[in-house]
Amino acid sequence: MTESDENIVDRIVDRISDRVSDRKGQEGQGAAKALDNDLLLRALMREPVPRTPVWIMRQAGRYLPEYRATRAEAGDFMSLCKNPELACEVTMQPLRRYALDAAILFSDILTVPDAMGLGLYFETGEGPKFERPLRTAAEIRNLPIPDVSGSLGYVFDAVRTIRRELDGRLPLIGFAGSPWTVGTYMVEGGSSRELGTIKALAKDDPASLSALMDKVAATTIEYLNAQVESGAQALMVFDTWGAALAPDDYRRFSLASMQKIVDGLIREREGRAVPVILFTKGAGPLLTDMAATGCDALGVDWTTDLSRARAYTGDRVALQGNLDPATLRESPETIREGVARVLESYGDGPGHVFNLGHGITPDIDPDHVGVLVDAVHEMSPRYHR
Repeated sequence: MTESDENIVDRIVDRISDRVSDRKGQEGQGAAKALDNDLLLRALMREPVPRTPVWIMRQAGRYLPEYRATRAEAGDFMSLCKNPELACEVTMQPLRRYALDAAILFSDILTVPDAMGLGLYFETGEGPKFERPLRTAAEIRNLPIPDVSGSLGYVFDAVRTIRRELDGRLPLIGFAGSPWTVGTYMVEGGSSRELGTIKALAKDDPASLSALMDKVAATTIEYLNAQVESGAQALMVFDTWGAALAPDDYRRFSLASMQKIVDGLIREREGRAVPVILFTKGAGPLLTDMAATGCDALGVDWTTDLSRARAYTGDRVALQGNLDPATLRESPETIREGVARVLESYGDGPGHVFNLGHGITPDIDPDHVGVLVDAVHEMSPRYHR
């Protein structure tokens, strides 16, 4: 990273620090309307709850026929994301079907690089792509850091609209992608399982990759804080591809950038804590390192038993997860058995949020989601006596 790059990032970090200090000086000055259901927020802070709260990653999505109808009305995915009223509508759709304990903002992790000018578009059958991927040190050096209030204002409008629609019934989760995961799309130009281009960059020019991580982290801090200021009551950082790195590279490129985000976030608003969840798919033993970031909770995928995750983290953080999403393709009886195993694997005490180990897939029968939610409601109270 050149001296000019460092100065740009340093100025942004200083501005973020000043704004966070100003906000913290205003924290606790007037709490918002009490939530009718605050089980999620209490569980994320490891406070006692009468049952395990439940929400589902990608709970607003293609498995719901009403979502598909709304997306057709919008015309395409990004038009849906950029319409606050329609984004609110699809956020609320699963809450009308199921007794979930949280709403999650309907958006996409690639809104940040789109705001940075890379030209996001979606190609049928191939997923997201960028017109101008980053392939050289000069391209990374010249990457602009956007004014999120302007370029991503539609997201904050959606947050405010959803909060009004929720009217204090449930908390709203805001989110962003981790700099590493977002960076894989920015460098590869789209989805990639091998990640050959960005891994080569990590080996051949680690300084440029670190510079990219710094720019995305700085933007993400402002983006998430603006979500909180607009009404998000918990935050989640999704790191889908972190575990594709060797452990030392994971700590350098993925975890270090998430640490910067955790350090820069507003952690209290409207008279209560704003919990922060980090999720690296496939983290395994790296959960120990993740727990040391100061986050409040960690998402756990289905490849790590929750009892092992508790051992890795020493009960320092809440845990979220971790039913295998494929279980929802099975019979209602099998789904109930899967819920029972997950609850038993976490065991007694506070600090568990039930979820899938990754996002729900489009082929799932919506009725099967109802089976999962009802089973959590029925079976979990015994672990909170």
